[in-house]
Amino acid sequence: MEKTLASRLGGAARLARTRLNLTQADVAERIGIASEVYGRLERGHMLPSIQTFRRLCVVLSISADEALGLKPSQEVKWAAEPPSEYGESGELRRLLRRAKQLDRSAIRLLSVLAAQFRPKGS
Repeated sequence: MEKTLASRLGGAARLARTRLNLTQADVAERIGIASEVYGRLERGHMLPSIQTFRRLCVVLSISADEALGLKPSQEVKWAAEPPSEYGESGELRRLLRRAKQLDRSAIRLLSVLAAQFRPKGS
């Protein structure tokens, strides 16, 4: 593995992720890898597969050239904006990630609790 390439890719990913106000867990979930693996990628300790690299570029809205440090940042036509469901706040994304790990009875309890926080009249 070429260390400078891995470091360059990791740095570009970190910069794009922070620009989008995403956590490492957010990006890892969206590209389909474990958070620990994504952390190693960002630190420059590994290179992703081609499929993972493409998903990373789409999720982070960067070109492959930019991610690889080949040319300056530019508008990328093929990297569409993330779907609207990804426009949630960091707190809501973390809550949803945790809720996905709960069993059925815990989800019912969480739903009852959340209903108590609804604004009056809705």
